[in-house]
Amino acid sequence: MTAEELRAQVAAFLAAHDPSSLSTVDFLRARFDAGLAWVHFPEGLGGQGAPRALQGEVEAAFAAAGAPDNNPRRILIGLGMAAPTILAFGTEEQKKRYLRPLWTGEEVWCQLFSEPGAGSDLAALATRAVRDGDDWVVTGQKVWTSSAHLAQWAILVTRTDPDVPKHQGMTYFLCDMTAPGVEVRPLRQITGEAEFNEVFLTEVRIPDSQRIGAVGEGWKVAQTTLMNERVAIGGTAMPREGGMIGLVAKTWRDRPELRTPELRDRLVQHWVEAESLRLAGERQRQQLAVGAPGPEGSAMKVAFAELNQELSGLELELLGEEGLRYSDWTMRRPEQVDFFGRDAGYRYLRAKGNSIEGGTSEVLRNIISERVLGLPSEPRVDKDVAWKDLPR
Repeated sequence: MTAEELRAQVAAFLAAHDPSSLSTVDFLRARFDAGLAWVHFPEGLGGQGAPRALQGEVEAAFAAAGAPDNNPRRILIGLGMAAPTILAFGTEEQKKRYLRPLWTGEEVWCQLFSEPGAGSDLAALATRAVRDGDDWVVTGQKVWTSSAHLAQWAILVTRTDPDVPKHQGMTYFLCDMTAPGVEVRPLRQITGEAEFNEVFLTEVRIPDSQRIGAVGEGWKVAQTTLMNERVAIGGTAMPREGGMIGLVAKTWRDRPELRTPELRDRLVQHWVEAESLRLAGERQRQQLAVGAPGPEGSAMKVAFAELNQELSGLELELLGEEGLRYSDWTMRRPEQVDFFGRDAGYRYLRAKGNSIEGGTSEVLRNIISERVLGLPSEPRVDKDVAWKDLPR
């Protein structure tokens, strides 16, 4: 499969499916069925088994034609985390059932991983799943769940065996967010909004057919999700001066009266850092084209979080008193994070979450040190202790 062949396929598809005469959903369904969704996925699952590197050619061809997309920012968790996990560990029936409506955006997904007592240490989670015939009965609490108020489905990690060490007794499920016993409550953040939620699961029945991977192998499955999550958050493709650096640079150019030599030095330093990060992200995407994401994605995510926080702070300093204004504290439950449609105050406050979501920077540094640099790991006295015997 070549780029020219794929572009010819897109042209033929557009000739047969005029975007102006079809609803967005019908157009996206047809695109998925034609194998032009994820071209590197298998045939029948939205792809053609083509090289992953060719995905950009397909997206560019559809964008040039003005065709609708699937609003990837809105369904990021489904696209970036649920889909690769289902593809890697799901049954054929699960792949056929979930991947198409996930990609078209008809079903929004969320991620039920973190808990009040198991955020940075995911393997310490306490949400229990107990087998009852063909079902599992799940009870527990999850927290910091983006899009739970919109989601039809969730990827869920539970504790199924408390008598073995914590990493061994976990099992991974797909949870219907409309099932009885699922309660979603908003978590109002420092920005005034509630894009995050806490989710309470009270005797929620999940069929065994919605289990992903083997019983007790939830940690192994979750690692695939987490590696893809860090790439999805920190490795997004950007043009030069894309993202936060572009906003700050525009303010600098448009408002010369705000400039000082010290702010200029910091802006230039951050511009170089942003460009280095952009190029590193491009290299990582090229590596992904020939393999699966690895721990290197943790480095991208750490760098992204730190740079976003530095730039949002620099923007406030550049604006001076103007930067202290905050336009709207209205309590909302947005569909997606909007860094660019809000003011500098919002960006400054929301960027604080970048070093927490998708794995804290502290935990990711441990991953980098141990799995990338090969440094000795920290002593873990709980490694061989049954989960039920751990102090809590």
